[in-house]
Amino acid sequence: MRKYRWPLIIWLLFEIIAVVTTITTKNLFLFINFTYIGTSLGVGGILMKKGWKHARRLVQFLVGVYLLVFLGFLGHENMQIEGFWYYLFSGVFAAATLHYAIAKIFGPLLFGRGWCGYCCWTAMILDLLPYKTPNKNGVQERKKIGFIRYIFFAASLIFVVALLILGLSDAQMKRIMFISFIATNVLYYAVGIVLAILFKDNRAFCKYICPVTVFLKPMSYYSRLRVVCDQEKCIGCNACRRACPMEVDMLDPSRKRTNGTECILCGECERACPQGALRK
Repeated sequence: MRKYRWPLIIWLLFEIIAVVTTITTKNLFLFINFTYIGTSLGVGGILMKKGWKHARRLVQFLVGVYLLVFLGFLGHENMQIEGFWYYLFSGVFAAATLHYAIAKIFGPLLFGRGWCGYCCWTAMILDLLPYKTPNKNGVQERKKIGFIRYIFFAASLIFVVALLILGLSDAQMKRIMFISFIATNVLYYAVGIVLAILFKDNRAFCKYICPVTVFLKPMSYYSRLRVVCDQEKCIGCNACRRACPMEVDMLDPSRKRTNGTECILCGECERACPQGALRK
């Protein structure tokens, strides 16, 4: 059972959240919502431990499509960062505020950037592109555009504050938030695909543009769930470094390791290691 410890911990955490939020809000949908997400993550994690190489992709589509299509397009919930600001400032206990609090603000203290690896509907599509192992050439030059994430982050906040200052009706705000949800998704997919092609890197958007990383990166530094290396088994072949889509130096046990807050727990390094020296 120790082998499946983390998948079971994640599942149990979401079940606790499901029960607590349902009791406090008397909203049965929250129980169904968090049970579905937690079960998808738990089952996917167990399948990964069993060696099924498509397990993470399964979780990405189970959770990503649910959040994007069911909650977003059908439920008219803005699940992007501007939706979080809107519901937060409006004092509304909605899907977006819970989603950000659990997956992107406090949750990363436990599971780091696992959200990016298993649940992000933007990465769900970008990971279908052919550039799964990033082109190492020009990495330092590409990092210089990382400031763009802060522009997107600030723009989302300013956009919502400006709307609230205008004093629009609830109906108008909801309509604008839904249009914004569609527009930002189209923008993120377009930018992500263009960057992936230009940089030969599926995860270029995640590394340099995504505004959510402003929340994720500092919290992920303290993540309890991390990939660690058994130095006695490691033969220094660097297969893990070559396989990592986020260019993390997983051979360094320090939290200060190169790109340490970029790890999305995808497991590619573990699969690439011929000695089985890496584990979560």
